Amino acid sequence: MPIRRKAMDAGIFDSAELALLGRVFAQMKTPSQSAESQSRLASRIIANYMAGVVDEAELVLLSKQPLGR
Repeated sequence: MPIRRKAMDAGIFDSAELALLGRVFAQMKTPSQSAESQSRLASRIIANYMAGVVDEAELVLLSKQPLGR
């Protein structure tokens, strides 16, 4: 699962945080998404979480939008 791999690479999340990130990713991914698209989605979820969005529903909502640069 791309979200778990990205989160573990960062090395800063505990098991409860990984479970939350995994649930959000599972809600948002689609079977037709490419691996690259899923990787971008995982990055958005992690970035939003690290920015302080810890509510699951809000994390889903915000992670649907591209990251602001």
